[in-house]
Amino acid sequence: MTRITCIVLAAGKGTRMRSDLPKVLHAVAGRAMVLHVIDGARSLSPDRIAVVVGAGGERVRAVLARAAPEVTVHDQTDQLGTAHAVLAARPALEA
Repeated sequence: MTRITCIVLAAGKGTRMRSDLPKVLHAVAGRAMVLHVIDGARSLSPDRIAVVVGAGGERVRAVLARAAPEVTVHDQTDQLGTAHAVLAARPALEA
């Protein structure tokens, strides 16, 4: 049986947005961007949803804990690119 894990990359700093708020927490249609992505992932009925956070990770974790408690959150401590961010979610793939 194939298990599906959705990985949401949410570790960007968002420096071009000129805001202290993590990029994924900016509101679109009244909700944090990351929550729209989580909704899209949920629509696929995956076995797991993993979110990789970086800059402002504590704030993103707090929002996810309230709005999407089923997701697992993984830290990308160094900003070393997209592949590195996916690697940060490796524990979710091995679970």
